[in-house]
Amino acid sequence: MPYAFEGQQIALVDLLDRVLAGGVVIAGEITLSIADVDLVRISLRALVASIRPGMEYSRATEREARASERPR
Repeated sequence: MPYAFEGQQIALVDLLDRVLAGGVVIAGEITLSIADVDLVRISLRALVASIRPGMEYSRATEREARASERPR
């Protein structure tokens, strides 16, 4: 299966823009152990996404709500 951008050069800014537009989940796990005895296990998950698309959706919904209100 070929990669989507195989053989193409893409700017880091463009790549970050595409990733943030769709969002990305970063997950990891850390285990601290001594003498093969697990003492602490930490699971990490982070969602990284741009808030701009959500804000635009919110503004559009707000405009639709105002348009559907009856004048008083």
